[in-house]
Amino acid sequence: MNAVIIAVLIMLGLSLFRIHVVIALVIGAIAGGLLGGLSLDATITAFSSGLGGGATVALSYALLGSFAVGLTRTGLPELIVERALKLVNRQGGDRKKGLAKVLILFIILLISCFSQNLVPVHIAFIPILIPPILQVLNELGIDRRAVAAVLTFGLTAPYILLPAGFGKIFHEILQSNMADSGMQIELSSIPTAMLLPTAGLVVGLLIAVFISYRGERSYKQLSISQEDFPEKHVYSRRSILFAAISVIVTLAVQIPTESMILGALSGIIVLYVTGSIRLKESEAVLTEGMKMMAFIGFVMLAANGFAEVLRETGEVQTLVTQASDIIGDNKALAAMLMLIVGLFITMGIGSSFSTIPIIAAIYVPLAIELGFSPMATIALVGTAAALGDAGSPASDSTLGPTSGLNADGQHNHIWDSVVPTFLHYNIPLILFGWIAAMIF
Repeated sequence: MNAVIIAVLIMLGLSLFRIHVVIALVIGAIAGGLLGGLSLDATITAFSSGLGGGATVALSYALLGSFAVGLTRTGLPELIVERALKLVNRQGGDRKKGLAKVLILFIILLISCFSQNLVPVHIAFIPILIPPILQVLNELGIDRRAVAAVLTFGLTAPYILLPAGFGKIFHEILQSNMADSGMQIELSSIPTAMLLPTAGLVVGLLIAVFISYRGERSYKQLSISQEDFPEKHVYSRRSILFAAISVIVTLAVQIPTESMILGALSGIIVLYVTGSIRLKESEAVLTEGMKMMAFIGFVMLAANGFAEVLRETGEVQTLVTQASDIIGDNKALAAMLMLIVGLFITMGIGSSFSTIPIIAAIYVPLAIELGFSPMATIALVGTAAALGDAGSPASDSTLGPTSGLNADGQHNHIWDSVVPTFLHYNIPLILFGWIAAMIF
């Protein structure tokens, strides 16, 4: 069997057996290198050289995490939650119960979408926003599976489509890894290629909210200990103004320089200069933010090393040739198989950012061999990677919603977060990603 397939199966199998994904990637890379004919020294050298490819992304994540925690010190998340609760409570009458449900889901959707691009705090807003409104959700009879679907949509769709905040990082990883695997693309072409797959997520969201989980679901009104809430930060007009300025500066620097590192650094500097982050507590604040994103950063580094070992073995090209012989000229079958295989790979790791190096190393040469256009290849690689975030048990996009919705112990991670998001997002992603590959 091809060394690439064995390496991926070992990595995926270990991940599914709850072996830490970084360890699984390292073991899979060593196994793939040795089976591919490399010596142990050559395998380690290839793995180490590949780590450099993920260094920029890891640093971007670390600084963005620090910026996110810095923003929470201004009280901006508390302001957003307070205003959201006021809007919901205004519509709390029995005659307007349906409108109140739609309103609260829309507010959660809006905030979660902003968390990826406009105010890039990732999942940090969930423990601030969700636990305080659980009793409101209970009174309205809102099915928490619908809320989980809304949160996961907001945590995935914006970065897949829009090149700002975490979307900027996703698009840059996609571009650089496709280039490393033999296909040069323009960053500007990624949003167009990912438009249809994102539309699949929109369809899944509408089905989840208005069909699957539109009915009422009963929950017990349980009290939540104050220890379950994150530290509260008092806000003022001054602190909110500085928070807004830091966000504007971050975007103003990031867009022309096309650097998330400079953008996040500029936002942090604004928070320093305005006193939003005090010097005596700055080290603790920034370290806390880096810890929040450290897991993803390390997985990305290991994934780049894994992909580099696969390239060095030369087995990728062998796999491409073998796959081409089996599939022949049937591009429709090839696209569907690539997406399904991508689903298994990404479900094991749970991060679209971390799986792009692995997916691109295998799929780009295969796409070139089969005659797929660059736009079609972007859709295939981008969609295959996004499948992990949309419905994996190990994904931040499912773990984050569970952390907030299960604050009172009435929301099961697998059955109330993972299964609903898998059914409503992964299936449409595969379908719409396949259509995009066929159209382009």
